[in-house]
Amino acid sequence: MSEHKEVKPEDIKNEAEEKRCPVQKAMYYIEQFLAGPMCGKCFPCSFGTYEVKIRLKEILSGRGTEADIFALKRIAHEMIVASRCKKGKDTAKFILEWMDTGAFHEHTEGVCREKECLDFIEYRIVPEKCIMCGECKVVCKYDAIIGENRKPYLSGYLPFEIRLKRCTKCGECIKVCPTGAIEIADIKDYIKVKV
Repeated sequence: MSEHKEVKPEDIKNEAEEKRCPVQKAMYYIEQFLAGPMCGKCFPCSFGTYEVKIRLKEILSGRGTEADIFALKRIAHEMIVASRCKKGKDTAKFILEWMDTGAFHEHTEGVCREKECLDFIEYRIVPEKCIMCGECKVVCKYDAIIGENRKPYLSGYLPFEIRLKRCTKCGECIKVCPTGAIEIADIKDYIKVKV
């Protein structure tokens, strides 16, 4: 007979802390809490946790607003007061702790300072740094990189560029670039430049 080890909210929080972005930490924690230690016996915790997940999804998708942040704070405070067990109260405290970083407000403005939220970033090749070796194109499984390798006897070749609609932001191209020519940029900054 196998012994089932109970997952504690503190253990999930420690795992969540491995992420850099506080909003990502909160989402990871909530998803794991819903999948494991939440018992669902009291309304404030069970309903509140599901509502927190919905609000976090909105924020992570770039559609979040200050109203979502206000709702998250209200829900967390209600969970602290009304949850019947320590698990629900701790969950609310963890959410409020991550909210104190200011990252949630930045996300409603379209910025993830940790550049960990995929809906807020894009990968770009800096032409001045690119030596046109083609390593990034070779490693890209999604054919998101176009361009031609530099040949000493030719001119007029196509510079390397990332097709954003194909890019999954997996990071493999960054790992192989010998000159650091691929950067992670905020989509919001790029949109400002184009307008």
